[in-house]
Amino acid sequence: MTNAKIEAVLFDWGGTLATWHDISLHEMWRAVSVLLDEDNADELTARLVAAESSVWLRSRDEHRSSTLEEVCALAEVVMTPAALAEYERQWDPHTELEPDAIDTLQALRDRGLKVGVLSNTIWPRRRHEEVFARDGVLDLLDGAVYTSEIAHTKPHPEAFLAAMRAVGVDEPSRCLFVGDRLFDDVWGAQNVGMRAAHLPHSAIPIEQIGHTEGTPDATVQRLSELPPLIDSWNEAAA
Repeated sequence: MTNAKIEAVLFDWGGTLATWHDISLHEMWRAVSVLLDEDNADELTARLVAAESSVWLRSRDEHRSSTLEEVCALAEVVMTPAALAEYERQWDPHTELEPDAIDTLQALRDRGLKVGVLSNTIWPRRRHEEVFARDGVLDLLDGAVYTSEIAHTKPHPEAFLAAMRAVGVDEPSRCLFVGDRLFDDVWGAQNVGMRAAHLPHSAIPIEQIGHTEGTPDATVQRLSELPPLIDSWNEAAA
C-alpha cells in the first residue's frame, strides 16, 4: 500500500452511496411501454430490455459508455415526455441513500478531504443532480463524473482519471475509491493507482461480473467506517 496521504474520496453511486435494490428491467420498461403504445407494449418492452442489456454487456466487455437516448435508438423507440417521466418515477424508489451517507460525506469534508462521485450510468447529469439535490448530497460533492457524458465506463482508467480531475486532485495515489463491485470499482481503481474500499452488500447479477476481481485495500460494512479508516492511513503516512 502506498504511503501517500488520502486527499480525495470518490464514490460509486448505485449499491454504494445509494442502497442496492434488485431491479426488474422488464417491469420497469413495461410500465414505460404501456404509455408509448399500449397495444404493442410487450414487443416494445422486449426491445427496450434487449437494448439496455446490450449496452451494459458492452460496458462490461469493452468499457464503452452509453446513454438513455442510445438505448431508445437501439430499440427503435421514441421516448415521449410522459414516458420519460414514468421511467424516472419507476426508478425513484431505487435511488434512496444509505442511511449513513450524508453524515459520512460531511465527516470527510470536515477533514478537508475532497468528495466526488463516479457512476456507470446511462442517465444524464440532470437526473443524477435532481436525485442528489433531493437528498441533500449535491452540495457535499466537489465533483462528479457520469459515464453518460464520457467515452468510457469503469473500470477503464480514463473514467477514474476524469473523476480525480473533477475534484481537483492530480495524483491517483492520493485518492480512495469506494464501491460495491470488485471488477468495476476495486480492480479498476487499483489499476490506475488509487486505493479501493469495498462495500460488499450488493447482489451483482452474474452477467455484470467482469473478468477480474480486485483485492480491496479495505472492506467496510458501513460508509461510516470510512472516516476513521482514512484517519488511520493518513496518520501512518504523516
